[in-house]
Amino acid sequence: MSAVEDVVTEDPAVEAVPRRAMTLGTSTSVVVLLLLLVVPVFARNFIIFQMTMLLVYGLAVLGLNILTGGSGQFSLGHSAFYAVGAYATAILMDRYELHYVLCLPVVAVFCFLFGFLFGRPALRLSGIYVALATFALATAMPQLLKLNALENWTGGVQGLVVTKPNAPFGLTISQDLWFYYLTLVVAIAIYVLSSNLLRSRSGRAFMALRDNDIAASAMGVDVALYKTLAFGISAAITGIAGGLGAITIQFVAPDSYTINFAISLFLGMVVGGVGWLPGSLVGSAFIVFVPNIAESISKGLSGATFGIILFLIIFLIPHGAKQIAFLAWRWADNLRG
Repeated sequence: MSAVEDVVTEDPAVEAVPRRAMTLGTSTSVVVLLLLLVVPVFARNFIIFQMTMLLVYGLAVLGLNILTGGSGQFSLGHSAFYAVGAYATAILMDRYELHYVLCLPVVAVFCFLFGFLFGRPALRLSGIYVALATFALATAMPQLLKLNALENWTGGVQGLVVTKPNAPFGLTISQDLWFYYLTLVVAIAIYVLSSNLLRSRSGRAFMALRDNDIAASAMGVDVALYKTLAFGISAAITGIAGGLGAITIQFVAPDSYTINFAISLFLGMVVGGVGWLPGSLVGSAFIVFVPNIAESISKGLSGATFGIILFLIIFLIPHGAKQIAFLAWRWADNLRG
């Protein structure tokens, strides 16, 4: 057993929910998966679109959760990685006519390198200063995409149009339904890989850094490598989400990826539960539906209504959906006992 395995405990997010809760969690996951598989067949195109964006934002929140919940590095700039993935996909499809499925691994590699290289200078920073550095990146990204020097690639302020693909193999389903199921497959695959990553030796090294990077370094963890690796993996997942989102919306423009979007992803992570990957979908639902709910309550005071809803969530369930899962387990355990 390695030194890392000796000193690193399991993820507190997992420890917070007792082992016997795994049965409840598995049952809930099966139900959610069945709903995700069946509901779109009977839904209107707009509902399918919303469910696709639910999965897309869920992937983006999951990527952020690996960075913050996994390695303890705060980021307020994941809209930049999302934008890079969206624009890379749009350029590959529009300029080079690359197949949309092949775009995803290319975008993943490109965003991984971008996140890894960004993480290198960020090693000099820690805590809130890393968050400020990523905040600066998110603030600058929309302006960078508008530069005249890049206009031939990015389309400048007008952006780029992305063509949504038709269903292959002669399938008689709509474009929206086909791409929804493709997004679902990608989301499930990335979720499984991410869960396995956090349970692996590298994942335990991430969590060692999150708990105490000095102690982790003393026990043989390469702090520089694993911190930048966390940035790279997080950026790759978020970039894939950006690419899927670009195809779903069929358009990319600089003003779609502002700091407000970065903050929304951060809020989604907090609401879903920091460090708890299943909560990423809950956080995504918060991003997609709560602003609409706030606007339906009061169009003139939608911002204030949104703030009140967010305050109530943080006040009542400060640990997000992870806390609800724990309470649900205790309730189910009391019924059995």
